[in-house]
Amino acid sequence: MAKKPLLPESLNICLVSNRFQILSRSTDAGFLWPIARGLSKQGHKVTVISTKSPIGKMEVTRDGVRTFYLQEANSSLKNLRFEEAALKKFTELHKHEPFHIVHSLDQSGRRIARNKKEFKVAVAFDVEATQMSQLFSILGMSQETLGSLITTAIAVTYKFLTTYFGADRKILKSADGVFVNNPQQRIILERYYLYPDFHIYTAPYGMELGDLSPKEESYEYRKKWNLSSNAHVVVTISDMTEIRELQNLLRSFEKVAIKKPNAYLIVVGNGPYFKQIEFDVLNLALGNRVILPGALTSRDLIEFILMADVYVDMSSRSTGFEASLIEAMAQKKVIIGSEVNPIANVVEDGVDGFLLRPADIESLASLLIEIFSGSLPVEQIGDRARQKVIDLFDPQKMVRSVLDAYRKILLNTGMY
Repeated sequence: MAKKPLLPESLNICLVSNRFQILSRSTDAGFLWPIARGLSKQGHKVTVISTKSPIGKMEVTRDGVRTFYLQEANSSLKNLRFEEAALKKFTELHKHEPFHIVHSLDQSGRRIARNKKEFKVAVAFDVEATQMSQLFSILGMSQETLGSLITTAIAVTYKFLTTYFGADRKILKSADGVFVNNPQQRIILERYYLYPDFHIYTAPYGMELGDLSPKEESYEYRKKWNLSSNAHVVVTISDMTEIRELQNLLRSFEKVAIKKPNAYLIVVGNGPYFKQIEFDVLNLALGNRVILPGALTSRDLIEFILMADVYVDMSSRSTGFEASLIEAMAQKKVIIGSEVNPIANVVEDGVDGFLLRPADIESLASLLIEIFSGSLPVEQIGDRARQKVIDLFDPQKMVRSVLDAYRKILLNTGMY
């Protein structure tokens, strides 16, 4: 029997992601960058395979991290579906210098995972590769009535069965490990998806928060949007693919606008329901009190967060931490999040932020009025929110936890 090789000190790591989320400041690879750069600094070889570059290049090397963008104009793989293109690129790179582990941050690595035995490589997925987020979205819209609870239970059961047997089971079966970034995801993955706990790894990564230094608001932005220095500003960000969350927010803000004539709501983003949101704003007679700037650059996005007195994110579609919400906490903003979003594992209600059910229109309106009336210690809440982020999203801690997980995954495969 051949002796197994020792696990090497320096790993060759491949990260696969359909896109890099642009989160903050000057970064052009915000979602992966803290981990990729940290692993490279520790002597590991890191390669990233993705779709399009924000700077229009097919290949970028920075701080030792080599990134390939397969759907740029000059790429020979641009006309293939990204999963297929990622497999081809991975095969080419793997033949030249074999990878030890592939980490797919979404479903993009599925075809690589199916062939992992031939490649003799370990494969890890993020929980975002599954469709668990759809369950969170359904739960977020439930109300505290018997009829709503029964309807929600039926909808969640149906959605789970269709998504699990439709795609998620294949992903989990091919995974040597799954990354989650909060306890809620871990419990659901183990209890409902029956995925073994010893193959689940918790790492709260994915936040590029730079040096975390507080930024100064640019009053030019206030002038641009005709907002006075004493205006109360609520900011939310949406891809406008789910209409109910935004409609609930608009109905809540309608009540706020009546009592607080200097209150404004800014809804940043674009998507399939943009025109419907515009119609709802006019229908509620909020035309001059709600600003819809559309999709923005990452720099503009930060400016809107800095402009906000309150940052609201009632989305339940994501199973992970929303980067913009964490950014708002880092900038000492009062944040209002969803009880059924994983942010509930971070925010202590009433201490460093607030948590509500997305469908609770009355409570959201009352809370905003209370904040703008000055009856809550918003400065202390903002300070505590910032400290929470600094403590939780320490880059060195994130890199260390991911690297430890990679080594455990590789050892558990039995190849070493």
